[in-house]
Amino acid sequence: MKIKSVEIFRHDLPVKNGPYTMANAEVWALETTLVKLVADNGLVGWGETCPVGPTYAEAHARGAQSALQQMAPALIGAEALPLTVNRTMHGSLNGHNYAKAAIDIAVHDLIGKQHGVRVADLLGGVANNRLPSYYATGVGAPDDIARLAAEKSGQGYPRLQIKVGGRPVELDIETIRKVWEKVGGTGVRLAVDGNRGWTTRDALRVSRECPDIPFVMEQPCNRIEDLEKIRPQVQHAIYMDESGVDLATVIRAAGSGLVDGFGMKVTRIGGLQQMAAFRDICEACNLPHTCDDAWGGDIIAAACTHVAATVKPPLLEGVWLAEPMIETPYSRDNGVRIKDGHIDLPTGPGLGIDVNETLFGTPIAVY
Repeated sequence: MKIKSVEIFRHDLPVKNGPYTMANAEVWALETTLVKLVADNGLVGWGETCPVGPTYAEAHARGAQSALQQMAPALIGAEALPLTVNRTMHGSLNGHNYAKAAIDIAVHDLIGKQHGVRVADLLGGVANNRLPSYYATGVGAPDDIARLAAEKSGQGYPRLQIKVGGRPVELDIETIRKVWEKVGGTGVRLAVDGNRGWTTRDALRVSRECPDIPFVMEQPCNRIEDLEKIRPQVQHAIYMDESGVDLATVIRAAGSGLVDGFGMKVTRIGGLQQMAAFRDICEACNLPHTCDDAWGGDIIAAACTHVAATVKPPLLEGVWLAEPMIETPYSRDNGVRIKDGHIDLPTGPGLGIDVNETLFGTPIAVY
């Protein structure tokens, strides 16, 4: 099976009840980029990438679209195999993993449809058909975030991620304490996500002033060197998120004992092939991690769910989807949804979703 054509689309995703606020970003709407691969046997595979604005990471929507247009001509006639396609992309463009991920996801969708199996089966086999999700609150007033945390805990989410940073650290400490007053003793797990927004001073202060609250400190500071500095001094587990930009960095962090786990994005690491390798590194080192993405609709949601289904259950921290913040699905079968804090693995071949292409309009590029 060879790639016959590549089509690139853009699609707007307004943020429900926006804005969504993090330490380094505030977004009202996002532009997602979709890739349609058509094989010489007529099968179609879909991929997606959607950076959460231009300041969250070294990624943005128009950058993804330009990168995809740079790589697309070299893909025509290539065998639709993950390793072959990834090497072709790397030979056409250096870096830009978040754009390459959309192609990689589409290739997995194609292969699954060709063989009549789920992407999760292609990635090694299903360990769990019902996956835990987690809810990320956004940065907000302490009382508001505490009320929201209690609400989401009551809805069945086994894990909550409390966004902090980008403001006086005293407000962050107050938020953490008020959230714990609401959810402590319920069994819900708590992550405090700085999104690179704290200084090392702030991270140390939070850990020292909240020693009684069992939370994970996720990407509190900007640089790996900052994490190395605070690691011997904090009393809480440290997870790497934004700094985990490639497998080499993951190996370094895991092998040196720098982190106790990861928040990992499928598009940041470069797609499902790279994500499967990341999963295996974490299992070898017994490190828990998430399988999620920055933002996006049903296609990226399905990709995250499929790879999460292959993770050893005790090591799966959860799957984050933007689905609760998106107004309209673009799958004819209602797509991938969170119910009672959990996500059911799609059952159809490939990604298992029926994409409603008519919503995307005319492609911005065709090869």
